[in-house]
Amino acid sequence: MDKVPMLAEGYERLTTDLKALRAERPKIVDAIEEARAHGDLSENAEYHAAKERQGQVEAMIGDIESKVSRAQIIDPKTLSGDKIVFGATVTLLDDDDKPKKYQIVGETEADAAGGRISFSSPLGRALIGKNLNDEVEVTVPSGDKFYLVKKIEYI
Repeated sequence: MDKVPMLAEGYERLTTDLKALRAERPKIVDAIEEARAHGDLSENAEYHAAKERQGQVEAMIGDIESKVSRAQIIDPKTLSGDKIVFGATVTLLDDDDKPKKYQIVGETEADAAGGRISFSSPLGRALIGKNLNDEVEVTVPSGDKFYLVKKIEYI
């Protein structure tokens, strides 16, 4: 099984989500029982909705349990060096010399608008292994983008 790299805060968020979903299980069972009491199941919208929600919750629980069991927690503060690796916070200069700051995180933690990109995203893959002052070319749906690695931090 492949390890799933993530930061400690991403791991904590996953375990919190898992606890919430497990707590929802009894409520769903109660909703199914209540809907069953209404009679004919073939035309019982509440029953079908509760069963559908039960399937969704069980699938999400299975997915999160899999990620948590394979989690490899990485603390960026313990890392150092001039090479970009998972957990690094990178300042890039785009074509217009505008600085953009990103932290390379796990897939479950990614939030591009918040400056957190997945290591498996096109930009994340292009950055991994690069050094200070390296030029990076990334092909994205809107075309090719070019960046200059200006700063690498492990915070």
